[in-house]
Amino acid sequence: MTDEGGRPGNGDRVGRMTSAPGPGPGSAVPYGTPDAPRIAVRGEAHLEVDPEIARIGITVTARGKDRRSALDDLTRRNAGIVDLVKSYGQAVEHLETGAFSITPELARRGRGERVRTYRGTVHLTAELSDFTALGELTTRLADLELTRVDGPWWALRPGSPAHRQARQQAVREAVQRAREYAEALGTTLAALVEIADIGAENARFVPPAPGGMRAMTAYGAPAPQEEAAPLDLEPERQHVYAQLDARFTIKPPKL
Repeated sequence: MTDEGGRPGNGDRVGRMTSAPGPGPGSAVPYGTPDAPRIAVRGEAHLEVDPEIARIGITVTARGKDRRSALDDLTRRNAGIVDLVKSYGQAVEHLETGAFSITPELARRGRGERVRTYRGTVHLTAELSDFTALGELTTRLADLELTRVDGPWWALRPGSPAHRQARQQAVREAVQRAREYAEALGTTLAALVEIADIGAENARFVPPAPGGMRAMTAYGAPAPQEEAAPLDLEPERQHVYAQLDARFTIKPPKL
């Protein structure tokens, strides 16, 4: 039954048959099928390489009976240390100034709050790529009065080739592991479905281990007559890790 406009009336039922679209030829399903079994494996790599850079922390301290004298002394000492570090030229890749402070120190005895002296500090960080120069510089810095040296902390550069080598090795290890699973089933790999990076680049910034170089401090000591012999520093080996998940399809095995 239709109305004057040819539209279905209220008593007529109009039905449509629909079907859910199935996966097309190029669509992926999150599971294997009998015709295309899937293997999921993890590829891992661990490299041990020499460090590329070393960082040291330098703390410069000055004291004075008043704020201005402490500030003037701190400025003089800081300028001398900056000049010393920069004198090593290209061996020093970065030199940065961190925290700065001038703090009054109160007398321990007496009535009321009386300032006994003022103490000023400046923190610097130097990054070196020449480890021979590093040993000499740390020794010369530790010889200075009211100067503290911490480090070194060994590391790789963010763009070090070691990270790429670890990732590539992890991929090869995943392929090899998948092939071994396929061979155990008497078949071979068919195609790569997915590689998921779950932390391929993980170069650790490792602080010095116990027994390594400790902080060296010279507080108020008289200037030495002769320069101390440079420290013989042994660079700490760096560990680079890479991990990934990989999924492959294999040709249907005969079970």
